[in-house]
Amino acid sequence: MKLELVKTIDGSNSLKNLIINDSYHSKYGAINESKHIFINNGLKRISKKKIRVLEIGFGTGLNALLTQLYCDKKEKKITYHTIDNLPLIEEIYSSLNYCDQLKIDKNIFLKIHSSLWENEIELSNFFVLKKMNCDFTKILFNEKYDLIYFDAFSPSKQPEMWTLNNFKKLYECLNINGVLITYSSKGDVKRTMKEVGFNVYSIEGPTGKREITLASKD
Repeated sequence: MKLELVKTIDGSNSLKNLIINDSYHSKYGAINESKHIFINNGLKRISKKKIRVLEIGFGTGLNALLTQLYCDKKEKKITYHTIDNLPLIEEIYSSLNYCDQLKIDKNIFLKIHSSLWENEIELSNFFVLKKMNCDFTKILFNEKYDLIYFDAFSPSKQPEMWTLNNFKKLYECLNINGVLITYSSKGDVKRTMKEVGFNVYSIEGPTGKREITLASKD
């Protein structure tokens, strides 16, 4: 995997996958984008004190970091499962500047990356992490979740991730009243979600993006 470190407009780092020519975050701000989509319009919608989160696309680990910071502050217990079959090496993830930008101890972020894969690891009193190194298109889920972060590369660059069968299995592993949130607002994506049973809503996007998509299982 060939990666290039890039600086986004809000000052936070992102990465560009040079093989598929796609970036991990918006050029307008990695932290700004992740907070707006996955925390403000995803996690904050779940009122439970104990929340189970599934992330498709661990990537830089930024979503996991922001989730841990939120649940530690709000004292909500979160079990966080995340999938990625191309994990970053230490040289790459240690160069990301999220902790400097957020003004937090860098060890919080490094522990997320250095924790063992395939094991549930308690990283704080409120945050349990399990990273799974596997192919999302082939995995079958036997657990239920309250919230799904769908953060794969774009449909044009990674179309195999955005299929009817994949959204069907995500719908099935989501609890009633659960939510799936993603940055994509493509019409094809919304129609696919509706076809498997989701109620689909367009909501305001972060800086530089008009809309994002919220899907609920009511």
